Amino acid sequence: MPTLRIAEVDMVQNDEALEINLDLLEERREQAAIREAKSKAKMEKYYNSKVRSTSFKPGDLVYRSNDASHMEEVGKLDPKWEGPYEVTEALGKGAYKLRDRDGKQLPRMWNVRNLKKCYVHEM
Repeated sequence: MPTLRIAEVDMVQNDEALEINLDLLEERREQAAIREAKSKAKMEKYYNSKVRSTSFKPGDLVYRSNDASHMEEVGKLDPKWEGPYEVTEALGKGAYKLRDRDGKQLPRMWNVRNLKKCYVHEM
């Protein structure tokens, strides 16, 4: 014995409704993609407003992070920065070659996030 739900279903009308939903599916995907792009643009704008860009020129004095140089930790009162070092070459995209105060070139390049501007000048 068929139930009321099965007896009242109009298969032709049901198929037409499914076809309409399939036609609208592509439009809904486009609207979702537009909403996603707007949301991402808004997040990017917020993030970029908080970022403080830093760059150094050759000849600038900088400090180097001890965490980045993988120095041995002696204790919690260790200095967080070491230096000053002189920037000898800007390699692009935040990479720099450094030289210590004795004129010895450091063996590898350093990223801007591991460097800090030195504002103290020796006389």
